[in-house]
Amino acid sequence: MTISKLLVANRGEIAARVLRTAKERGLATAVLRHASEQEGPAHAIADEVVTIDGPTPVAAYLDIPQIVEVAKRIGADAVHPGYGFLSENAGFVAALEKTGVTFVGPTSDVIDLMGDKVRARAFVEERGFPVAPSAIEDDGPATFIERARAVGYPLLIKPSAGGGGKGMRVVREDAALEAEIEAARREGKRYFGDGRLFVERYIERPRHIEVQVMGDGKGNVVHFWERECSIQRRFQKIIEETPSPALSPEQRLDICETAAGIARAVNYRGAGTVEFIYAQDGAFYFLEMNTRLQVEHPVTEMVTGFDLVAEQLRIAAGEGLSAAQADIPQTGHSIELRICAEDATADFRPSIGNILLLDEPRGEGVRVDSGILDGGKVTTDFDPMLSKLIVHGSDRAQAIARARHAVQNYVILGVTTNTGYLDAILAHPDFASGDVSTGFLAEQADALTAPGENVDDLLMVVAALSDERLVAEVMQISDMHRKMGGWRN
Repeated sequence: MTISKLLVANRGEIAARVLRTAKERGLATAVLRHASEQEGPAHAIADEVVTIDGPTPVAAYLDIPQIVEVAKRIGADAVHPGYGFLSENAGFVAALEKTGVTFVGPTSDVIDLMGDKVRARAFVEERGFPVAPSAIEDDGPATFIERARAVGYPLLIKPSAGGGGKGMRVVREDAALEAEIEAARREGKRYFGDGRLFVERYIERPRHIEVQVMGDGKGNVVHFWERECSIQRRFQKIIEETPSPALSPEQRLDICETAAGIARAVNYRGAGTVEFIYAQDGAFYFLEMNTRLQVEHPVTEMVTGFDLVAEQLRIAAGEGLSAAQADIPQTGHSIELRICAEDATADFRPSIGNILLLDEPRGEGVRVDSGILDGGKVTTDFDPMLSKLIVHGSDRAQAIARARHAVQNYVILGVTTNTGYLDAILAHPDFASGDVSTGFLAEQADALTAPGENVDDLLMVVAALSDERLVAEVMQISDMHRKMGGWRN
């Protein structure tokens, strides 16, 4: 099959990132834009920008009939969903399949299977892959609470149709179980329109390790090694890295081959991620499979040298995998930081406003995937993530040092960001030693969010009150401090 024109049904940094690779492959490109959105990097890269309508920007990006109609109208051969929005919506894929437009990703039946945590878990368990002890409501609603108690505490409650940590609750004592189940059910209905639940044994001080897989839909699957995603706040990832500092070479091969085996079992097509909970004793258990490209995919690209979006487009066009497993290296160490418009000292309250000055870090081993432009406006219409800062080093120590230097020199004036918080995490001795779990940020909350001196705050005031000439002088000052080693050094 031939793909000559690609529609990217997304926005922000992921749309820009996909478009760059598509253009490198010689494809004509188009991207969506809601009428209320300001221009971003993706709109400047695409050959064509198509305006979509809706009561809110998010509603427009979730409007399947409108987006399918756009793809047909502009003559797109394929649609890349990025992540979020419709990237794991089986109905969207089915609608595209009916029109003959190629979806850059798995088939609708695979998305439907793996998108249901209960069905996915049962599928994996039936094929002999490791899962944590659990109780599933659908197996017998009348006995669900009794069976949940039998699993043993602590328990983790999850919505069957969930994702992104929504509705998940940890229960440590029996007295709280029934109330927490009802609360999780309400959240499941609110976020996913589905109140079904399941519970599984909560692993104390777990790590979250995921494996990048790629399949051609013809039974051939390779993995691109693992990523450590244990630095999470309220189940939302903030810092990701590869390789995981927790794994021995033997454990790494075991968990990666397990992920590839799960992908083969569903005859997977395209890019996907198999996620695991990793226990302190070295055991690991299937958590879920994300049937899309992940936010943190750049760290995998940094250590393997492969462009994962190019691999997606190859497979969607029927070209197949570009490499055998033995040809995929894992060289050096990479770390990704999610730069978000939020105030860590005020319970991560979202920050909005105009970007008065944007000065992103540069240098050896530094990559920035950005969704913002100098002079742009940050609103609450979308997720607060503005960009991703990715670094690569010869080893983990060098990667941490480069990440700290880069984040200390990431200047965004006009809105408050989490750069200071990210730097505090990188500087923490437990992170440096690799001794972390998914509860690390909660355990160290007070130390990591303590207010500190921030030179950027002073510059923000200067920039807000100044004219263009003085803003240019602020930029010169920023460059000078960068050459001297950074604002906070």
